[in-house]
Amino acid sequence: MAARGYDDVVLAAPVTVPYVRYSTHGAHWFLGRAVAGLIAAAKIPKRQIDGLAVASFTLAPDTAVGLTQHLGLTLRWLDHVPMGGASGIVSIRRAARAVQGGDAEIVACVGGDTNHTDSFRRNTANFSQFAQDAVYPYGSGGPNTSFALLTAYYMRRHGATREDFGKLCVAQRTNALENPLALFKKPLTLADYLNARLVADPLRLFDCVMPCAGAEGFLVMRRGTAEKLGLPFARLLGAVERHNAFPADPIQDRGGWALDRDALYAQAGVGPDDIDFLETYDDYPVINVLQFEGLGFCPEGGGAEFIRANSFEVAGSFPFNTSGGQLSVGQAGAAGGHLGIVEAIRQLSGQTLGARVPDARHGLISGFGMINYDRGICSGAALLAAA
Repeated sequence: MAARGYDDVVLAAPVTVPYVRYSTHGAHWFLGRAVAGLIAAAKIPKRQIDGLAVASFTLAPDTAVGLTQHLGLTLRWLDHVPMGGASGIVSIRRAARAVQGGDAEIVACVGGDTNHTDSFRRNTANFSQFAQDAVYPYGSGGPNTSFALLTAYYMRRHGATREDFGKLCVAQRTNALENPLALFKKPLTLADYLNARLVADPLRLFDCVMPCAGAEGFLVMRRGTAEKLGLPFARLLGAVERHNAFPADPIQDRGGWALDRDALYAQAGVGPDDIDFLETYDDYPVINVLQFEGLGFCPEGGGAEFIRANSFEVAGSFPFNTSGGQLSVGQAGAAGGHLGIVEAIRQLSGQTLGARVPDARHGLISGFGMINYDRGICSGAALLAAA
């Protein structure tokens, strides 16, 4: 059965709480700053926000419920979305349906985390029972080793090279140099990428996302509400999510996008050839390639050839991760799943902080999250259009 469309639901008020490498503030502070930024951007009283979707790894022991008391919010609709890099897409879908159904008028979707000096180690040590059971007894653990497994498998099976992955990283860094909020401000060459120190073979330093602290947020509402408030916006044309796709695959080299892309494009009324830019979840380059394939920009296993045939800077043949993505902006925990959404809203509503994709009408955002030891469990995508 075809999913119902999203009618006149729009996304507005893109907000970033600037990233810092480490912080003594808690996740509550960063999420609170994001909500305050949304209120300021929309020029509305706090009470007018009657829905909230929250994603965070370091909010514990609180969930979204506890956060409402910290922030003094009184809500008709509330969701806590613990899906990592897929949280932003899932938040869009749930918030949009809440707005459509009249359960909320304006929903704030926020993702953010802090990063103390030991936060990352503690988070990864307790991240997944699957990971603990499968690899910790052998002295391995954490995302670097998991993504080294996925990367090596993809390279063996499909013939991708480190130069292919490096081309993406270099392009993202070029895009980030135009973004005043990106943490990485130094140009990256392919030689820099190839010669960087080894982290977990075949991954080297610039393959690995840098944890940091920060937050991202946006508002979901009806088009009429946005127009009444005088807010620039992007229209929501379609969105999909999938969890635990292809469980029989021995090691992940595809995700749920491959199962749902036809439904996404049918719902949106556009196809891959209509997309002006793509924002993927990019904690490691191999995941970008899986999203290129899964979203239908190239055949399965054809990611390397697609990379060789295109350029990925904002002004290139395939504008990609136009803010720089997490690999050059930083990964503020669960905010990483919102980074591409916020950038897409900016691109489509004329609010870019960095370089702008010329005449962009359609932007595709992809999410990926909750890595166990050999695969990420959650995936999703949303298609936005200019007003």
